[in-house]
Amino acid sequence: MTMNKLMQTLGLARRANKVVLGSGPTLKAIQNQSARIVFFPKDGGASQYKKFSDKCAFYKVTFSDALTRDELISSIGMNRSVLAIEDAGFSKKIKEILEEKERN
Repeated sequence: MTMNKLMQTLGLARRANKVVLGSGPTLKAIQNQSARIVFFPKDGGASQYKKFSDKCAFYKVTFSDALTRDELISSIGMNRSVLAIEDAGFSKKIKEILEEKERN
């Protein structure tokens, strides 16, 4: 159930234009510190995974690999697998959902 809530919240954030899509814009959002949480697919490439996780750790941005590439694509309705949430409200809700998932 928590995965559905997470995917629905990502879809809402995208429709509200609070999402940065694609690897280049996401890296810029991390470096500008406008990104609050970054999603990378757990079935993504190892070198890209390392690049994004290291950038997030350096800039103190939350990094998540809770969803697969197909789940990310279906939740946002676009063929992008790397994305960042910039909105404080959406990122807070998503972090709550991720914490709930970890507890279960």
